[in-house]
Amino acid sequence: QVRLVESGGDLVQPGGSLRLSCAASGSIFSFKMGWYRRAPGKQRELVAAITVGGSTNYADSVKGRFPISRENAKNTVYLQMNSLNSDDTAVYYCTAVDYRGVSWGQGTQVTVSS
Repeated sequence: QVRLVESGGDLVQPGGSLRLSCAASGSIFSFKMGWYRRAPGKQRELVAAITVGGSTNYADSVKGRFPISRENAKNTVYLQMNSLNSDDTAVYYCTAVDYRGVSWGQGTQVTVSS
């Protein structure tokens, strides 16, 4: 498994954009990578995921706004967050999944507020 470190969280105004990064301690080539979030008072939910082959899936609430991408050469996965609104306020977590299990990062806070 790998250690994951998220970055890029910030306070942003509604309608704004952020890019989250997740840097892994080792190769992510064989991992399915994902982003989850937990909003205040809500359950954790899957935001986006990308397979080893590059296939993606998204929560309905972020489709068309939050493209996920991976750069295996840099052991990094990204979440580009566009057209942000207050419902996107949450702690965002990176995950790496393979046959051994799931690794989680510690999270990065995204706050959308005017």
